[in-house]
Amino acid sequence: CRNSLTNGMFSLLFSHLGIGYTVGNLTSKPDRDVLMQDFYVVESVFLPSEGSNLTPAHHYPDFRFKTYAPLAFRYFRDLFGIKPDDYLYSLVNEPLIELTNPGASGSLFYLTSDDEFIIKTVQHKEAKFLQRLLPGYYMNLNQNPRTLLPKFYGLYCIQSGGINIRLVVMNNVLPRSVKMHYKYDLKGSTYKRRASRKEREKSCPTYKDLDFQDMHEEGLYFDTETYNNLMKTLQRDCRVLESFKIMDYSLLLGVHVLDQSQRDGGEPGQAGGDGRRPVGQRVLYSTAMESIQGDGKAAEALTTDDTMGGIPAKTHKEEKLLIFLGIIDILQSYRFIKKLEHSWKALVYDGDSVSVHRPGFYASRFLKFMSTRVFRKNQRKCAGSASSHTHTHTHTHTRFEEAHMQKKSKQRDGAAMGSRKSCLDKKSHSVGVFYCVLLGTCVSLLHY
Repeated sequence: CRNSLTNGMFSLLFSHLGIGYTVGNLTSKPDRDVLMQDFYVVESVFLPSEGSNLTPAHHYPDFRFKTYAPLAFRYFRDLFGIKPDDYLYSLVNEPLIELTNPGASGSLFYLTSDDEFIIKTVQHKEAKFLQRLLPGYYMNLNQNPRTLLPKFYGLYCIQSGGINIRLVVMNNVLPRSVKMHYKYDLKGSTYKRRASRKEREKSCPTYKDLDFQDMHEEGLYFDTETYNNLMKTLQRDCRVLESFKIMDYSLLLGVHVLDQSQRDGGEPGQAGGDGRRPVGQRVLYSTAMESIQGDGKAAEALTTDDTMGGIPAKTHKEEKLLIFLGIIDILQSYRFIKKLEHSWKALVYDGDSVSVHRPGFYASRFLKFMSTRVFRKNQRKCAGSASSHTHTHTHTHTRFEEAHMQKKSKQRDGAAMGSRKSCLDKKSHSVGVFYCVLLGTCVSLLHY
């Protein structure tokens, strides 16, 4: 987005005023059950620079602030134990932190100083899709508040000078108070699922599926109960997403290596952090461990100083880990453009390997990848002696590891190129048919 920085600063300045007004105004409305029509309410307030009987004066251009489904989102915040004063303080009274976005969406991300909330700019179609999603989302949260799906706390729009900026407030998956030694965006696909060179050069890069297979070839190990709870949660969430015809979502996965933190001289679970409290002390069901707990045990037993809300895990070398995770980017539906994108990529590449796919297939592939390649249970003892566990690497990425990863990357890339070439040879005769179908569809749309 050419004006992304300008729009980002614009949205931050004006959202403080708008959210402050709308949340404060909402406290005067009595609590009641959420009705179907509440999901479609849009409240709008005009905030002139000189102020009005309802709004304070400010030093910015006149703007209009819209709040979508205010009563419904208040219900969601209440469900997660978020008090109005805390919500307002997090978003308005403390400076926000801009985050880098490795994706191609062009969205801007901001984190509140207390680590509780993410503010994301969304496109018009994503905001409309979230509005349509709200009734089903409400029913799902009532039945299952323990979920890895995003927790949405508010949807807003700022209008000024012909510019519309839409903001969604949601939970933060990866706390800054815990150093993430690895960070992954996983879809379960292989086509173009490797971090770019530019991304790898960052201090904390976000890797992708093929990178994960190179760096954690044996996967991440959990005890049986934790693994079963995690997979049940993922299966339930994927069924919900499939029912809404949602695809192209990801699992955001953060890995904190406890052993490495101790070697670096930090406290367990806190190395590299900034000494602030762990995420999730105020917001219920917001930590990774709370999100997968299946039997409703006391939440205070889950979020401890030792785990910081993360899920205990190990590598095949018995390295102790804390896992932080959540499903992200669920505002993509399998509509005409996505169907067209999949049809084209399926002709040129292996259709099963591309990320864009029909929701049912996407969910099945996603779950298979997570349950067999990423997460595993009943770890086998390593063949090496006990000394092999004590002589660990001083740094996460040694020269040997980098060379090994590069070698495996070349092998995978070579295999992928061979697969794509074979796919091209087999499917090239279908390209003409595809263009005919595409032309016919476009003509039909024009006539329509």
